[in-house]
Amino acid sequence: MSHTITGRTWVIGDSVDTDALYPGFAMRLPVPEAATHVLYDLRPGWSAQVRPGDILVAGRNFGIGSSRQVAALLRHLGITALVAEDFNSLFHRNAINHGLPAVTVPGVSNLVTEGDVITLDLEAGLLRNADTELAFSPVPPMMLEILDAGGLLPRLVAAGYLADPSGKG
Repeated sequence: MSHTITGRTWVIGDSVDTDALYPGFAMRLPVPEAATHVLYDLRPGWSAQVRPGDILVAGRNFGIGSSRQVAALLRHLGITALVAEDFNSLFHRNAINHGLPAVTVPGVSNLVTEGDVITLDLEAGLLRNADTELAFSPVPPMMLEILDAGGLLPRLVAAGYLADPSGKG
């Protein structure tokens, strides 16, 4: 995985909880079908507008609530990164464990508007939007390894801590 990500932005507000991201009625559905309901109440039809490579930008307390596996749905839609003023810690960890980069960037709500094309440099800790940059804490090497592997479970398989579920390893 490249540690530099460029994509078109979708901007949502503060305190978006996991119920809004992944409605309860969709939790029994297979991932492809459940993904069509992401942000269903806040932005009906949003999932049909997402293109591979898009980046979701949020305000404060992104992902508060339960530990629903929202990252799998966002990855299925083609979202390549999450940026927020701050995340619920459990949500943040779930995103990384599913191989979805999630970076905390204070001030991002004042810099990015919907449809902007931004670039994230995960190693340097820089967000670029047009002629402006915002610094954030670089993603630690261990987290980059997890992201590079496509998530925590693939990383543990690659390191020999878990059996390869495909039976190839």
